[in-house]
Amino acid sequence: MAYKEKDTKKWTAQWFETNARGEKKKRRKRGFETKREALEYERQKKLNNSRSMDMKLSEFMEVYFEDKQNELKERTMKNKRYMMEQHIIPYFGNQMMSEITAGQIIQWQNEIQKKGYSDSYLRMIQNQLTSLFTHAAKIYDLPVNPCKRMGSSDNRSLDFWTVDEYQKFIQTMEPGSRYYLIFEILFWTGCRIGEMLALTKSDIDFTENRISISKTYYRTERKDVITTPKTEQSVRVIDIPQFLTQEIKDYVDKLYELPDDERIFPIVAEAVQHKLKHNCEKTGVKKIRVHDIRHSHVAYLINQGVQPLIIKERLGHRDIKITLNTYGHLYPNQQRQVADMLNQQRTEKVPTAATVRT
Repeated sequence: MAYKEKDTKKWTAQWFETNARGEKKKRRKRGFETKREALEYERQKKLNNSRSMDMKLSEFMEVYFEDKQNELKERTMKNKRYMMEQHIIPYFGNQMMSEITAGQIIQWQNEIQKKGYSDSYLRMIQNQLTSLFTHAAKIYDLPVNPCKRMGSSDNRSLDFWTVDEYQKFIQTMEPGSRYYLIFEILFWTGCRIGEMLALTKSDIDFTENRISISKTYYRTERKDVITTPKTEQSVRVIDIPQFLTQEIKDYVDKLYELPDDERIFPIVAEAVQHKLKHNCEKTGVKKIRVHDIRHSHVAYLINQGVQPLIIKERLGHRDIKITLNTYGHLYPNQQRQVADMLNQQRTEKVPTAATVRT
């Protein structure tokens, strides 16, 4: 129960928490201006301790991030929190987790679809809400998960360039220049922008034509940050075409005494996005995001008949399901070819009635 401190005239919240040995320990937090604030803090702490689903979504969001702090990257946590606070909390923040219905989710979907966001961004927003309820259902026994995906993975739309569109775009840049090489690496490897910006000379195997992806780069609060990639599976080696190896070698050879452990491209992702936008306008090529160049790489591989498992390894996806859910609809329907193949096999190996009589 909250009480007022005699000396400071401030309110103190107090509650009990059960430790790992099952022992109840009294906890306090001082410094609240009003009794109401102290009582509300007590209520949140009690709910968090019991993990009851009779808590507001805004409160469960904090439980979610507390649980995920050792699993998610700092940048991922920051991005997820931003999307939740911008698009989910204003709508569901004060509702109890156990009372949010599928019908309300659909209404929310309709509302955010009116805002004119791209399909990919809408999916990202939806994924944040889904992650909250999935965690609640899996870890805290929420009886019903009301979330529904925005459309099925089979008809999701992706923005990407064809090879012809990419060639039209890249011709606006001087061969051998910084941005020319940046877009060449992005298109022909499918790596993420952060992975590309983290590359050093030591990551390039000029003999075996390979790039090692072992880190990623981003900038936050005016600081450059180098960390491990998105997932464990993102640490990988990508085989690259020989022409790309030569382009990288020609470029780094021009960088005077570049240390092996320094970034080849000491710029930020926003600069690459700005260059992309400017040159799209210059050429009239369809506008896409930098991340969509990764999709363009995959679309090209699929067009060349490369199988999903190879693409999964090349992209560094954690699970083949991610690859199939994202790109499965780009694969042509090969059911007819399978049926024709089976028919041919049977025709060649099973004797006909006339052959048996003979």
